[in-house]
Amino acid sequence: MNQSSIRQHQDSVTVNASAETLYDLVSDVTRTGEWSPVCTSCWWDDEDSAGRVGAWFTGRNELPQRTWETRSQVVAAERGREFAWVVGGKYVRWGFALTPSDAGTVLSESWEFLPEGIAMFGEKFGDGAAAQIADRTQQALDGIPRTLAAIKRIAESMAASEDVRS
Repeated sequence: MNQSSIRQHQDSVTVNASAETLYDLVSDVTRTGEWSPVCTSCWWDDEDSAGRVGAWFTGRNELPQRTWETRSQVVAAERGREFAWVVGGKYVRWGFALTPSDAGTVLSESWEFLPEGIAMFGEKFGDGAAAQIADRTQQALDGIPRTLAAIKRIAESMAASEDVRS
């Protein structure tokens, strides 16, 4: 499945792991650097609220031409079903949806540039906003399949290790 537009994109992969196992993996934002091609690390702003709706975390992003940090707020945290956050609390929504299937779990990653994000880019970059938005969109289009492939590899290798131990 592949749906995209100028401001949103979603892609999916089937993973041979339970929805709960995958949720536990993707909701642990401290592991994001293991699968994201841009976000190299994340940490919870307050460990006591980690993983819950309303919790904030900070992510460090790196590209060859720049490095930056963002703060994001968890907006969905339903074990085995969905984990999602919004960058800056209003600019860009990222999320993972999990759907059990005969072959394991369909893991979908979605990205949406929200209207307030588009407006903020207009204010911040002026005439260059369209190019900046196009750049961020291309990063999502390129990064989501890479992220899903890495999560699949990690989750299936964890499941294989658990099978060996049992």
